[in-house]
Amino acid sequence: MFFQSPPEHKLRMPTAAEALPGRAEPLPTSGTHAVLGTPIKPPFPAGLQQIIVGMGCFWGAERLFWQLDGVYTTAVGYSAGLTPNPTYEEVCSGLTGHNEVVLVVFDPEVLPLEELLRVFWESHDPTQGMRQGNDQGTQYRSGIYVSDMAQRALVETSKARFADALQAAGKGAVTTEILPATTFFYAEPYHQQYLHKNPGGYCGLAGTGVCMR
Repeated sequence: MFFQSPPEHKLRMPTAAEALPGRAEPLPTSGTHAVLGTPIKPPFPAGLQQIIVGMGCFWGAERLFWQLDGVYTTAVGYSAGLTPNPTYEEVCSGLTGHNEVVLVVFDPEVLPLEELLRVFWESHDPTQGMRQGNDQGTQYRSGIYVSDMAQRALVETSKARFADALQAAGKGAVTTEILPATTFFYAEPYHQQYLHKNPGGYCGLAGTGVCMR
């Protein structure tokens, strides 16, 4: 099958002057997780942690995490870009700078962050830059967006461990960006828990076959 390369601007982050203006009001979205029955918006129960991850198309990534024991809720959205309250179409234009991401709210007593990160690293290819498989563009980049410095320290350690494992397997360098979490803009209702609502829908998740050491 032939896949056409995206326009060059979709493979680089837009400048502030290029970014779409967006809107002041958030997009309407779901309130309750269609699988877990939990709220997808804060406030969340005390003792839970939040982390935001990007690993390609957010449909399959969200399903991956809602299936894990210890996950309280998940939601898909847009983050790490420039445009306020973007639509899906705007994000796909490459002119918002946002990544397609999953908000994961979890109980660290049941699901330690180290285990959550193992699932993250092993379930996609973090060496591909602005793409994941045939999905190409800035919104498909690998990224982890942390809530605090303690999370960041654990994430950096896990990244180094997986980078060593990739190198030993002859794979490329890790391109995953690790940044403090900024505003998480919730995606439209039809994207939330998409693969539960559409079991035969597209899922582009594919790991490298390398396991975390």
